[in-house]
Formats: sequence, structure tokens, C-alpha cells
Amino acid sequence: MYQWDFSTLWKYQTLLVNGIGYTLLFTVICVAGGLAVGLVTGLGRLSNQRFITAPLRAFVEVFRCTPVLVQLVWFYYALPVLVGWEMSAPMAAAICLSLYGGAFYSEIIRGGIISTDKGQTEAGKALGMTRYQVMKRVVLPQAFKRMVPPLMNQSIMQLKNTSLLSVLAVPDLLYQGQVIAHDTYRPLEVYTFIAVAYFAILLPVTIWAKRMEHGNAEPHEA
Repeated sequence: MYQWDFSTLWKYQTLLVNGIGYTLLFTVICVAGGLAVGLVTGLGRLSNQRFITAPLRAFVEVFRCTPVLVQLVWFYYALPVLVGWEMSAPMAAAICLSLYGGAFYSEIIRGGIISTDKGQTEAGKALGMTRYQVMKRVVLPQAFKRMVPPLMNQSIMQLKNTSLLSVLAVPDLLYQGQVIAHDTYRPLEVYTFIAVAYFAILLPVTIWAKRMEHGNAEPHEA
């Protein structure tokens, strides 16, 4: 029978802590970048000008309809050849995951806005508000409540997607685990610890997202 020995991991605690820190930092960067891209893209797709909406829709469909792992590899190996300048693995991964998340965030933002009652938009215009004022004062505050649950879920997916960074040798938690497993020949302990670490990080975030979802649903149902 296999003899479990988690004490082996103790001398690699620095690598594991650094891997967790890098994973969390990368998640924050990619979520922030994705939200920025999603906000611009989502609002742009509401335009009546086809020359604006067509390329934005193409961007969304390209990133939604291709695997994120393929995108990561393409951004790191193919994009530098096309643009003619070298790109570090963390930079390529950050750009890729931000754009990937932005494609999903944009649909969430656009869907939240168009689900708002059009009568309120017309009422705002009747009061003399500009389109910008109606969007800022009337539409977005109501749409934001509907957007929070799916935005939180997509942000959780962004954290999960960071586990793919190891294919580019980005020193996240999984990559550090691979290094330790090759050094100790204890893959069961290493990958079990990594699974537990991801679970410990994601469980509180998931519970918080569920509470926010219920908190936003109750006033709406009332």
C-alpha cells in the first residue's frame, strides 16, 4: 500500500506560498483587465453603427469559440512572430486571459443593460436627459444588480483558468507543484495539496457569490 507523506512538502513551503501568491495576483490582474475589456466591448456592441459592432462581435465570438489553452499557446508562440517582438510568458498569459475573460464579461454587461425596461430609458429621455445621463443614472444602476452574479461566476472561472499557465512555465501554483513533484517523486501528495489549496481559495469566494446572488434576487422578486 502507498505510504502517504505530506511532511516532504514542508521544505518546499516557499515555492508553494509563492505559487499561491502568484496565482492570486494573476487572477486579480486578469479579472481587472477582463472587466475593462468587457465594459468597453459590451458598451460598444450597443452602438447603432455596424462598423463598430461588427469587429467587436467578431472579437467576442473568436475568444468564446476557441479553447483558452489554444489561445494561451498561440499568444505566446505565434503572436510574437506576427508582431515582430518578443513577449514574456507572464505578459502573453495576462493579455490572453484578460481578452478571453473580456469576451465573456462583455456579453454579461451587454445582456444586463438590454434586459433593463426600455420604458425607463424613454422616461429618462422625456425628462431631458442625454443618452449618457440615462445610461449612468438609470440603466447601469439597475443592470449592475443583475450583472453581479454572472460577473462573480466568470471571475471564479478566471481563477480556475490560471491553472493553465503552467504550460507556459509561468510560476503559478500548479507549475510550482510540477517542479516539486519532479524533485520529490511524490506526485500524489503534491497534487492533492494543490487540489485542496484551490478548493480552500474558491470555496469562500463561491459562497460569497451565492450570497450576493440571493441578496440581489430577493428585492427583485419582491
